[in-house]
This record gives sequence, C-alpha cells and structure tokens, in this order.
Amino acid sequence: MNPFGMNCYVMWTGPGGQCIIVDPGMMSQSEKDMITSFVDGNNLTVKHILLTHCHVDHACAARWLSMRYGVPVQAGAKEDMIATLMPAQADRFGLKIDSEPLSIDIVLAQGDEIDFAGETIQVLETPGHSPGSLSFYCPSSSVVFTGDAVFQSSIGRTDLPGGSYNVLINSIKEQILTLPAETVIAPGHGDTTTVADEKVYNPYL
Repeated sequence: MNPFGMNCYVMWTGPGGQCIIVDPGMMSQSEKDMITSFVDGNNLTVKHILLTHCHVDHACAARWLSMRYGVPVQAGAKEDMIATLMPAQADRFGLKIDSEPLSIDIVLAQGDEIDFAGETIQVLETPGHSPGSLSFYCPSSSVVFTGDAVFQSSIGRTDLPGGSYNVLINSIKEQILTLPAETVIAPGHGDTTTVADEKVYNPYL
C-alpha cells in the first residue's frame, strides 16, 4: 500500500467468516477498494482494526475503515500524540491525502489478549521505532505482525520523533527473538521472514 510500500494485513477465517485488519494505510481510493472488495466479496465480518503504530503510512485509513465497518481502532497508549498529528505527518512527507487527527478507541498494552475466532492474539510492546509500537503475536497460527520493529535482515528506522535505536534493539531481542524459531514475522514493509532466520542473518541483531 501507498508510496511507502507498507504491508496491510487481513487475517481471516474463510469466506463468510471473520477478519482482522492490521495497519490500514490505504491512501488512494483504489487501495481502499482493494481491501473492502476482499472483505465484502468474501462476506467477512471485521472484528478488529489493529495498529502496530500510528505513523501515517500505517494508520491513515484507520478512521475511515472504522466508520465503514463500525469497529474501534486499537493501538498503544504512547501512540496517542503521533495519532493526533496525522495531518502534520502527511504534510511532512508531501502527501496529498485527506487526513485528520486520529483518536485511539481502545488502548492496548503488554499482556493484553485479543480474541479472534478462537485465536488468542497476544499484545507485545515493541517500542523503538515509535514510542508506543506494538506487535501482535498469534501463537496458534505461528505468526507475529511486527509493524516497523524488525524486517527481513533489517530493523525499523529510529530517527523519527520518539525513536530510539537502543530501545528498539532491546524490544526485538526481548519480545520477538524469544518467540518460537518457526514463527513467521509479518513486517510492516518487505517480505515475511522467520524468527530463526533473523537470529542468524539480521546484521543488526
């Protein structure tokens, strides 16, 4: 999605079932249509809208999606300031998009659990790229959505407001690399990878 090549994820149970949407960063109408066509075309009920963090490329369509499906926006408490500055973020990157300050409806924190069709999604606090970044770990499905914490052979940038290299490295080592080796890492940008591969091949770790 969008000029930043952000990964928006739809986790679903099958046609006629339920879904969650992680990081709705759709900026164009065609991108919005791509998501809604999949959801509506498969007759899915949106249960959760989850934000790993509130940078504009990951969250700019969160309120729009929330209003369309009547589902609250969920994110970390320390993302509140970044969320309210959504229009300023768009201006900073020269994005010609309609944006408004985003409010977080449900605040998530370390240890929270989200129920989704029998899957218990564990909330992990992984700050460093932004102050309130979260990852969402699905043990039954063996996948973790990491946002911009860790990528295939790389990590998220830490030069934006509230970022910290040392905090990010600690977050990854304590929260992500301690997951089972076969866990699939679904990052905010780029290809998927695994915990095992990042332990061996990621030069930052």
